Amino acid sequence: MMIATETHGRFEEARKAMIDSQLRTSGINAGFVLARMATVPREDFVSEDLRAAAYADRALQLPGGEALPAPVFHGMLLSEARPAPEDRALVVSGTGYLAALLAPLVGEVQQITPEKAAEGRIEGVPTLVLVDGAIEHVTPAFAAALDEGTRVVTGLAERGVTRLAAGRKTGGSLGLVALAETGIPRLPAFDRKAGWSF
Repeated sequence: MMIATETHGRFEEARKAMIDSQLRTSGINAGFVLARMATVPREDFVSEDLRAAAYADRALQLPGGEALPAPVFHGMLLSEARPAPEDRALVVSGTGYLAALLAPLVGEVQQITPEKAAEGRIEGVPTLVLVDGAIEHVTPAFAAALDEGTRVVTGLAERGVTRLAAGRKTGGSLGLVALAETGIPRLPAFDRKAGWSF
């Protein structure tokens, strides 16, 4: 019992250090973002051998090929998304951490894998989509599955550089504007298909 209490205290200290030394120093100061990230235990979303590194300022590679992005990316993603109680949110992720952060901030949240999202297998009508990683491009199936006006915040991988990006579906297409450069794990499901070159 004593060991469990000490471990819990250690993780609480790590969450506070994450906020003070990673988020705030990166300009992430929105109250709702800091409150959620101070509450949700990242260590519960990684394998046992990675729990001690859950609050490190880097992405963590998880069993099965998934990755948990660095805390700064999640802070930037939520800040840019500005979720509202009336939002129906869709989280594209292989881990449950981002959905746990978002859940109390929106009317409803569902999560699907990057593979399903890239293939356009989206149920319901989300008003906000958060992609928990960097995509090389918006697949036609993904764009077609979204309603007009849907907001999307994601990572974007271009020529080896990853950036936070945001956009909205308008006129039948989804355009993304690259914002801040930051390290983000790439989602292979959204890679461009290799083609012939001459």
